[in-house]
Amino acid sequence: MSNSQDYLTVSALTQYLKRKFEVDPYLGKVYLTGEISNYRPRANAHQYFSLKDDHAKISAIMFRSAFAKVKFQPEVGMKVMVVGRIGLYEPSGSYQIYIERMEPDGVGALYQAYEQLKKKLATEGLFSAAKKPLPRFPKRIAVVTSPSGAVIRDIITTTRRRFPIAQIVLYPAQVQGDAAAPEIARQIARANQAGNFDTLIIGRGGGSIEDLWPFNEEVVARAIADSALPVISSVGHETDTTIADLVADVRAATPTAAAELAVPVFNEVMLQLNQDQTRVFNAFQNLVQHDRQRLAKLQASYVFTQPNRLYEGYLQKLDFLNERLKQAGQQNVAQAQQQAQRVVQRLAQQTPIHRVRQAQTQLTNLQQRLNRGTTLLMNAKQQQLARAIQSLDLLSPLKIMGRGYAFVTHDDQIVRSATALAPDQTVQIHLADGQATAKISKVDGGKTNG
Repeated sequence: MSNSQDYLTVSALTQYLKRKFEVDPYLGKVYLTGEISNYRPRANAHQYFSLKDDHAKISAIMFRSAFAKVKFQPEVGMKVMVVGRIGLYEPSGSYQIYIERMEPDGVGALYQAYEQLKKKLATEGLFSAAKKPLPRFPKRIAVVTSPSGAVIRDIITTTRRRFPIAQIVLYPAQVQGDAAAPEIARQIARANQAGNFDTLIIGRGGGSIEDLWPFNEEVVARAIADSALPVISSVGHETDTTIADLVADVRAATPTAAAELAVPVFNEVMLQLNQDQTRVFNAFQNLVQHDRQRLAKLQASYVFTQPNRLYEGYLQKLDFLNERLKQAGQQNVAQAQQQAQRVVQRLAQQTPIHRVRQAQTQLTNLQQRLNRGTTLLMNAKQQQLARAIQSLDLLSPLKIMGRGYAFVTHDDQIVRSATALAPDQTVQIHLADGQATAKISKVDGGKTNG
């Protein structure tokens, strides 16, 4: 049976294998190409994913410091080329590649990053935002560029030649390298905070995409978009187009073109001013001459030579109107008098005295008729009352009882039938002049004892 000392622990075997990976010269620096898989971006942290091809897959890790240098955004399914070392992770016993550098396979990393940022900013609307117009006659121009490059010299030379009264203020910044983009953005912000500039120019000379890359950084693009000053971008040569060019208000092909866009030609401006001055003077002379001719014409008018003619027509018209007013007044008075006479005649014909007399006569007749009608009605009512009294008297029970009739009650109830009586029953007999009490001895047709 084998000795237990011949057996290795898992940790010992893993440490041995890890040592083999570390000392193998072929695994210290590996150039690998594959497709990104299982990638979930983690902000400001180490990145973990896999690289695979059609037949195999390897785990990959890229530490934060190395990932910060990647100029594009990795995506699942993207084919990349990486450089790193192969190592073994002891806790899981799995081998993986520690990536030091990564770029897209077939497309440069910078170009990939450029296209991704361009798409992102276009979606946000930074390229299509309203562009600020350039002032026609700027007094102070801020320039963000390298103090030692040819850009600032070209801008100063062109500005002095075209518009020497404009002041150029340099905001020095690195225009190449990893620290260039934040410094350019900071100088753009400083120029805006100064508050006494009319135009801002940013730029640098030509170069490779790596040299121009600070002007493709997002921080520079957002600084330009946030600028209250109109920005002229002059980066690289005419064929170079950076993110800064797309965000800026105006793009210039060269620094010289940027200065030409920023300022006019002073001599042309002065010539235009002289021409405008001449045009204004000539136009003013023409106006004065025209007004003088009008004045001379007005002075020769009869209004000034014979002013009485001005109101002769009005006097004649006034006389005519006075005559019409007088005639109209007389006609109105005559018409009023005639109307008054007609009204008096109508009143005389329709005087109310006759109507009052007729009404009094009618009232007398009505009173007489009322008295006669009242008398006749009273007589008729009295006769009707007498007849009613006589009829009631004939129907009176007392009259009937006076003729010998009587009625019988028992227990204060009128006896209406013989059937209501019984022998030995006491009843009251009511007569016309009194009443008597009687006792029933016999009832015919009523109840009997038998």
